Amino acid sequence: MMKTKTKKIFLACLLGGLTAIFLLHQGLALFNKPPRSQSLGNRETKVTVNAQSGDRCPQNMTWIESGTFQMGSEKHYREEGSVAKVKVTGFCIDRYEITNTQFARFVEETGYTTIAERPLSAKDFPNLSEEQRSPGSLVFIAPKGKHPVRELSWWHWMPGADWQHPTGPDSNIEGKEDYPVVQIAYEDALAYAKWAGKSLPTEAQWEFAARGGLEGKDFTWGDTYSAKKANTWQGLFPYQNTEEDGYLSTAPIGSFAPNGYGLYDMAGNVWEWTQDWYRAGHEGKARQVNPIVSNPEDSFDPREPGAAKHVIKGGSYLCAQNYCSRYRPSAREAQAPDTGTSHIGFRLVIIPANS
Repeated sequence: MMKTKTKKIFLACLLGGLTAIFLLHQGLALFNKPPRSQSLGNRETKVTVNAQSGDRCPQNMTWIESGTFQMGSEKHYREEGSVAKVKVTGFCIDRYEITNTQFARFVEETGYTTIAERPLSAKDFPNLSEEQRSPGSLVFIAPKGKHPVRELSWWHWMPGADWQHPTGPDSNIEGKEDYPVVQIAYEDALAYAKWAGKSLPTEAQWEFAARGGLEGKDFTWGDTYSAKKANTWQGLFPYQNTEEDGYLSTAPIGSFAPNGYGLYDMAGNVWEWTQDWYRAGHEGKARQVNPIVSNPEDSFDPREPGAAKHVIKGGSYLCAQNYCSRYRPSAREAQAPDTGTSHIGFRLVIIPANS
C-alpha cells in the first residue's frame, strides 16, 4: 500500500532491512467451477443474449438491476461506517475475476508492460543501485516457526515478481490459466479495462453486487462464517493455513458457490480494485445516487496521511478469523495505486447503451 513517495521510503529501507510499510488485509473464495467451455479468455464487449443478464450484458457478465441498499456496516471495522443508504443504477459486472488467460491476451495484443515489470527510474531514485531499481513487487512469505513477528513483516519485496511470476522469478502461471491474475497495480487494471471497453467498478457498485440481494448480512451468503464458502485462511495467521477450503493460495475462478446474483469470488481469493479513492468511512454518501470518491485530494488514510490510495474490496486468501477478516461485502481497505501484490486482482463493469 504505497504510493510513489512511499515506495521511495520502502526501497530505501531495503538497504537496512525490510520494514513493513505495506498495510493490507486479506480474505476468502467459493464452491462450483465454471464450465471450461465458456471461453473466459476472450475479449468480450459485444452484447449477447443472456437470460441471466436480461439480454443486456456481454458474455460472462451479469446484469445488476437498479436498487437501493445500506452501504457499510457498524458491526466491524471503523472505516466501514457510518452506514449510508444509497442508490445504484443498473450495470453489468463480470461474474468472475479477470484471469491469467484474459490478461495474457491483452498483453499479446497490446504489448503492455505492467508496473511490476518496469525498472524504477534512476532520476526518481538516484540513491538506489541499479539492482535495487530492478523490476519487482510484494510477495507474501509465511514466517518460519511460531515465534512472534512484527505485523506486516510477512510482506517481502521480491525482484522479478510480476503477473507471470506471482511469487518471484522462479514461479510461473503454467496450469493456472483460470486463476485470477495478480501483481496488478491500479494503472494496469485501468489499461486492461480501456482495452476491453469496460471500467473498474465503483465501491458502491461492487458492494451492491457482492451482497447478492442480502440486505445487512455479514457475508455474501449470510451471517455465519464458513471455511467452505470462500477461499480464506484457516488456522493461525500468518503461521499455518490448514487448507480446510482446499487451497493454500489463490484458487481457480468459480471454485466456490456464487452469491445470489450469480457472481463468484466476491469474498476472498483476491482483493479487487475499485475506482474510489479511499477515505475512512462513508460520510457524505447517504441518499446519493451512484456515490463515488473521484478526487484523489479527498483520499485520506489515517495510517499514512498524505498518501492517496484507492479502495480495494473483497478480502483475499490471506484473510483469517484472527487477522483481517475482511471477506465481507462491507469490508474495505486502502491500497496505493502504483503497487500490486500477490493477492490483488480485479473485475470489470459496463453500463450498456440499452440500459
